[in-house]
Amino acid sequence: MATLTRVKVIEPANPNKATAIFGGKASGILNWNDLAYPHFYTIRQKIRSLFWTANEVDMTQDVKQFPTLDRAEQDAFLKIIGLLATLDGPQTDIAAKIAAYTTDPSVKSLMATIADQESEHNHSYAYVLSSVTTLDKQIASFEMGRTDDVLITRNERIVEVYNEFAEKPTIESALKAMVYTTLLEGLFFYSGFAFFYNLARQQKMVGTSTMISYINRDELQHGKAMSDIFRAALGENPAYNTVEFTEWIYDQFQHSVEQEIIWSRYVLADIQGIQLEEMEGYIKYRANKMLRMLGLSELYPESIENPMKWIRAYVDNFDDTKTDFFEQTSRQYVKTSDLNGFDDL
Repeated sequence: MATLTRVKVIEPANPNKATAIFGGKASGILNWNDLAYPHFYTIRQKIRSLFWTANEVDMTQDVKQFPTLDRAEQDAFLKIIGLLATLDGPQTDIAAKIAAYTTDPSVKSLMATIADQESEHNHSYAYVLSSVTTLDKQIASFEMGRTDDVLITRNERIVEVYNEFAEKPTIESALKAMVYTTLLEGLFFYSGFAFFYNLARQQKMVGTSTMISYINRDELQHGKAMSDIFRAALGENPAYNTVEFTEWIYDQFQHSVEQEIIWSRYVLADIQGIQLEEMEGYIKYRANKMLRMLGLSELYPESIENPMKWIRAYVDNFDDTKTDFFEQTSRQYVKTSDLNGFDDL
C-alpha cells in the first residue's frame, strides 16, 4: 500500500485544477473558479458565513446560575465539557494533517477553514469553564480525556484511527480518518449537546447553550464537508470501495453508537428532563443521518425520525436533500451575505 507524501507548497509544472484529492497533481495555485469539485466553494462559503468567537457570548447569567445547579448537573456539566474538549482538540490537528497530504488546493483551503473553527471551539470550552468555575476544576475537566476510564474506553478507536493516519498516511488510512471525523462531527458530541439544551429549556445556563448551538451548527457543516470529500476521494479510488470497507464502516458506526449510549447513561443518568431511552433513539437517529451522508443505508430502521424534536428549537439542522441547510433562523449567528440575505437575519 503506497504511502502518501506531504504535498509540496507549489509546483508550477502541474495544472492548477487538481487531478485527484490524494496522490494527484496540482500546482498549488488555487483558482476558486476552476475546481475539480466546484461545490467545495459553496461548502466553504457556508462554513465561513458562520464565523463567531467565544468572547462574543454573554456569560453573565451563567456565572450566577452555575452554583445553583444541583450536584448531578454540575458534575455532568464538567464531564461533558471535558468530553467535548477531548474530541474537539484533535480536530484542529487532523484537519491540518489531511491538508498536508491532499493534492487538491480547494480541500486544503476547506481544511484550513475547518481547523480555524475547531480551534475556536476548543477555546470556547475553556472560556465557558473560566466563566463559571475555579481553575482547579477547569484543569480537572480538561484532564478527563486521559484519566476517566469510561471516556478513555469510549475514545479508543478514534485514537487508533487518527494516529494510524498520522503515522502511516495512505489513501486507506485517510478515508478511515474521514469516516471517524464524520462520526465525531455528527454523532459523538450529541448526548453532550442535548444536556446543555435541556438546561436551556429550563432557563438554566442559556449563555453556554447559545455557544453550544453555534458549535453544533458548525459541526453539522463540517460533517457535511467531510462526507462530501470522503465520497469524492472514494469515487476517485474505487479499489477501496469494497464490501470489506463498507462492513468496516458499519462496524465503526455500530461500535460508536454503543459507546455513545454507554457514555450517555454514565453522564446523564441523574439529569432531570432527559429520558435515556429517548436519548438512545436520538443517537441512532444521528448515526442514520451520517451514514446517509456517506452514501450508505441506515443501520437503525426504527430510528429514522428524531425522537427528541425539542432539540430543534436550540440548533439549526438541515435536510440532506436540500441545498439550503438551515431550517430555522431564531438562533442563527450568520454574517450577511448573498448566501442568506439580510431579510433572513
